[in-house]
Amino acid sequence: MADHKLTVEDLTRSPALQLRVLAGESGLSRSVSWAHVSELDDPTPWLLGAEVIMTTGLGVPRSAARQRAYLRRLDDAGVSALALSAQLHVPPLHPAFFETAEERGMPIVEVPLAVPFIAIAQEVAAALREDAGHRLAAQLQVFGALRWLATEDLDTPTLFKRLERLSGYDVYLSTRHGRPLLPGVPVPPLDVLPAQPDAPPTIPGGFVLPVSAPGGPAGHLVAFAREGARPAGLAVVQHIATVAALQVAMARHERETLRREGAETLAELLQDILDPPAARRRLARLGLPMDADTVLLVVRGVPDDALRRALDDLPHLMLRRGDDHYVLGPPDLGPAVAGVPGAAAGMSRPFPPGESLTVAQREAVWAAAHAGESGRPLVHYGEDTVGRWLPDDPAALTALVDHVLGEVLAYDEAHGSQLLTSVRVWMERDRHVESAAAALHIHPNTLAYRLRRFTALTGRDLSSSAGFAEVWLAIRATRPRV
Repeated sequence: MADHKLTVEDLTRSPALQLRVLAGESGLSRSVSWAHVSELDDPTPWLLGAEVIMTTGLGVPRSAARQRAYLRRLDDAGVSALALSAQLHVPPLHPAFFETAEERGMPIVEVPLAVPFIAIAQEVAAALREDAGHRLAAQLQVFGALRWLATEDLDTPTLFKRLERLSGYDVYLSTRHGRPLLPGVPVPPLDVLPAQPDAPPTIPGGFVLPVSAPGGPAGHLVAFAREGARPAGLAVVQHIATVAALQVAMARHERETLRREGAETLAELLQDILDPPAARRRLARLGLPMDADTVLLVVRGVPDDALRRALDDLPHLMLRRGDDHYVLGPPDLGPAVAGVPGAAAGMSRPFPPGESLTVAQREAVWAAAHAGESGRPLVHYGEDTVGRWLPDDPAALTALVDHVLGEVLAYDEAHGSQLLTSVRVWMERDRHVESAAAALHIHPNTLAYRLRRFTALTGRDLSSSAGFAEVWLAIRATRPRV
């Protein structure tokens, strides 16, 4: 350590750093022993004092009270200054934040986006006569990733391959559950992922670090030293984790934007207010394949998060209506939906992208109702051969139901009875009274009474082929309310 005492004011006077003081000018004389990047809400357990804490803003709280507490924690730990990166992820700063900085004499400085954090660290190291050598050079280049993103428009795999070459590590990323975190970046072996959030970063052959995100870590970054390379150390891996956090934040923002646009588009398609050419253009822009048929699914019995995770890797549009989720996309959505615990889903017949959803919606709703009744996770419309004889026109279906079953529907609604359900179960079990009664958990005599009451209300003789066929078709045309 050199005899020269470096202060926060010295850093603000450096023309290369271009730091702008936002608050806490009375504390500019504080000494600086190091400059450190942290996106943690509370980095103080890992600090020794007299550090400049640099952050892109991911760890800065959003509320006024939490911002005040955040700044007090840093000051109590002896932090010299807080450096915030401009134009990245710093939330709106409340007056209470600046008031606390002034009261405590805690310097708050803004770092231009063009200045990588490592430039500050390098300035501190040079002033204190620390020989960073190869590691500092690697840090500077790693933080050049921000410039690469802005000027070269690198995709994610290319960006991380470049970071690997500069750092001397093979880099892996995963969610906390071992799934891919960013496209094109491989997942590490699951046995190296920490079981506890506060696990030490060192593992055999490298490091494992959390990838920060609002609301808690998005996953982990694992770096294994590459044979024959010169690994640049933990500091560089920490910087790569920061780059990963920025990429995750951008990917989440883009995904949420597309999700909202997809929901709006699906709502318009269900209302039949988009003509086919406009619908196809919209679907293509949202990433749905245009060279293959699509299907519409209605999914019941699953929470939003579980369904989103199941469909995350598949192109789709999703809209929630009440307790139902409507999902539009390729037919291979079906197996993914069927694998969600508790799902009861119905799938329409395949149809060309952009085509009206009037018929597909009726098919998917009917199939979802049948899935719920049968206990199956997924029912494809058309599996029941009777369905092919039903008209596609919703008005014709409604007329058929009202004409044949109107009296029964009204009776069931008025009396809370289950005449229609009882007849349907009896028909599905090939008119075996004992079997149907067992499925309905009623006595066979009770079922026999319900069959007679149904016959009287509908005027259809269920022992005749004509009456049976007409009632069966009408039951198959009923909506889920039945």
